[in-house]
Amino acid sequence: MQKSGVRIQISSYNIALHGAKNMLYYPHMPIQYANDDQLGEILFTWDTREYQQHDRGPRWYIVMISLGILLIGYGIFSNNFLFSLIIILASIILYMQSRQEPHDIPLYITDLGVGVASRFYQYGELGEFYLIYEPGVAKTLYIETKSLLRPKLRLPLEDQNPLEIRDALLEVLDENLEKEEEPMADAAIRHWKLH
Repeated sequence: MQKSGVRIQISSYNIALHGAKNMLYYPHMPIQYANDDQLGEILFTWDTREYQQHDRGPRWYIVMISLGILLIGYGIFSNNFLFSLIIILASIILYMQSRQEPHDIPLYITDLGVGVASRFYQYGELGEFYLIYEPGVAKTLYIETKSLLRPKLRLPLEDQNPLEIRDALLEVLDENLEKEEEPMADAAIRHWKLH
């Protein structure tokens, strides 16, 4: 558990949590946010990768290239050129992503909300949470937002203790005990090594 005086690096932004002044400073933005008023006391802070970088062997590339060619051919054969274009763009994005290192994203939980990079969600914006913990497979915190326009927050816990985070969140949010498996999209992405 880390408290104030933490320096968080976000891609091109530096966010510094100053212990003495308790200020969150965005150097490329003209506004300073007071830690006492808007962030509260930092309970947990850690970094995660923007996406998981997989070790893909030659077999994976052969299967994916073959699948891509088949899907593009199907799109052209069925006169669905938009489908073919989407497959081509997805292939280009996947290729470009495999050639760059993922950025570190700072995550933090305070007594007033949850921070993901430069976005801070107050507990009033959040609904229930659930934890998925399968040793060696997945250790992820999911938090539902109350907004229909915002997706649920997916926070990989890395080396954090899920029980400590659960205990802290239970004081302010409800836990959904019915969700025992990670979302199918997350499982498929991990299984197929897409992201």
